[in-house]
Amino acid sequence: MGKIRVTNIRAYAYHGCLSEETAIGSDYRVDVEIEADLSKSAQTDTLSHTVDYVLLNRIVKEEMAIPSALLETVCERILVRFFNEEALIQVATVAVSKVNPPIGGDVEMVTVERTKTR
Repeated sequence: MGKIRVTNIRAYAYHGCLSEETAIGSDYRVDVEIEADLSKSAQTDTLSHTVDYVLLNRIVKEEMAIPSALLETVCERILVRFFNEEALIQVATVAVSKVNPPIGGDVEMVTVERTKTR
């Protein structure tokens, strides 16, 4: 087994429960970690034998573009896509962070993290 991390994927999106959040949008950060058997790719040096992080980034960007009220829902959609589109993934963790959330305090970000296992 091995891990692949894609850290600090930046997106501008329209998630939230407040009408202002869905109207004006906000900055988001997404961090992804997957576990997969990377032994074959380590031996063959062949992209098709591993989990392509370009695919992971593309899935994140596409799912972030779909507005949702809750970050939990966004995490779930990303996880479902990972498992549907890449058979090598055994475990995946997705953390979606809203930068400067409108919660009436000096908060850098709020994060929802979910993990799924095949």
